[in-house]
Amino acid sequence: MVEPQRRIAHLDMDAFFASVELLRYPELRGQPVVIGGRHATPVLLADGSHQFARLRTYVGRGVITTATYEARAFGVGSAMGMMKAAKLAPDAILLPANFEDYRHYSRLFKQAVAAIAPQIEDRGIDEIFIDLTDVEGETDALAARIKQAVFDATGLTCSIGITPNKLLSKICSDLNKPNGITILGFDDIPERIWPLNVRKVNGIGPKATAKLASLGIETIGQLARADQGMLQDYFGAHYASWLSQAAHGIDQRVVANRTMSKSMSRETTFERDLHARQDRETLSAILVTLCDRLAEDLKRKGYVSRTISIKLRYDDFQIVSRNVTVPEPVADATAILQAARECLKRVPLQRKLRLLGVRASTLEVPGAATHKPLPVQGDLFSS
Repeated sequence: MVEPQRRIAHLDMDAFFASVELLRYPELRGQPVVIGGRHATPVLLADGSHQFARLRTYVGRGVITTATYEARAFGVGSAMGMMKAAKLAPDAILLPANFEDYRHYSRLFKQAVAAIAPQIEDRGIDEIFIDLTDVEGETDALAARIKQAVFDATGLTCSIGITPNKLLSKICSDLNKPNGITILGFDDIPERIWPLNVRKVNGIGPKATAKLASLGIETIGQLARADQGMLQDYFGAHYASWLSQAAHGIDQRVVANRTMSKSMSRETTFERDLHARQDRETLSAILVTLCDRLAEDLKRKGYVSRTISIKLRYDDFQIVSRNVTVPEPVADATAILQAARECLKRVPLQRKLRLLGVRASTLEVPGAATHKPLPVQGDLFSS
């Protein structure tokens, strides 16, 4: 008996944090809005309207959490320093992040999807993979039904990609944003996927994109036709093999319901290589943001962690990681940040960095023990 071709969906909420804020401040719809920091709270005026802060007034080392599509049109994006973003979009509205609301709407949209298709892999506060293989209904009608259920539950829109695997679906959910549906099969890869830039493949960052461009490889189709030996020479056997498979749309990973996560992590690949000393303020802001987001993930899932790790990828693609076991399990951003800085003391920082990540592992449900702060032994990536 021939098994049916898999139907894997990737659902991505459209500019999620910003969209949640627009529910509270509908007068900002259609305007460039940036979410970040904690202190730009709108002021309620006597006539019931609000006075909003502008990005040009921001002073500090914070980074953007997200932005509306109108702000993104100016080149503003998540993980960008807000001082840099202020030069690109000085008149953009600045709002503080409100993670309590974001967690609430995250639960609502995931519950709405689970009522239709229970095989869900949680990928973060604003995105999920869904296995639709055994769910009744035509694919396009099923996608529309899921989108409507999400809107009915939250008042928010999402974009969905449905393909035979996770890699392709992740690409496709981004093709018709916002509020879009993209459905394709393997036969559609040459026409729909190969013309795209290699950067569209999750796992190919800016540095790899630049190196591929130097080899004359800019599109996924060019990558699919590239000589495997050449790729191995430049990227190593393991990554070269993955690049080739990804370009051909090959991905065997399953959509896994996880009742207990083994670890949680947050990482980011930089727009340019950063130096630990020359770019210390930028790296410090990024590290703080990663720890904040990891803490939010832990709280949302209801876990604490006994082991905090950092991951670095240098400009030569070498990866190093270090971890520390904390005296008491932690979930708050300050404790995670302190542990991450302890890890950073044990890695060489002479080379430039292209990626930074923070991971929480040895997870457990909080018990009666209370957190004891780690002793302060100096900071890295901070002034």
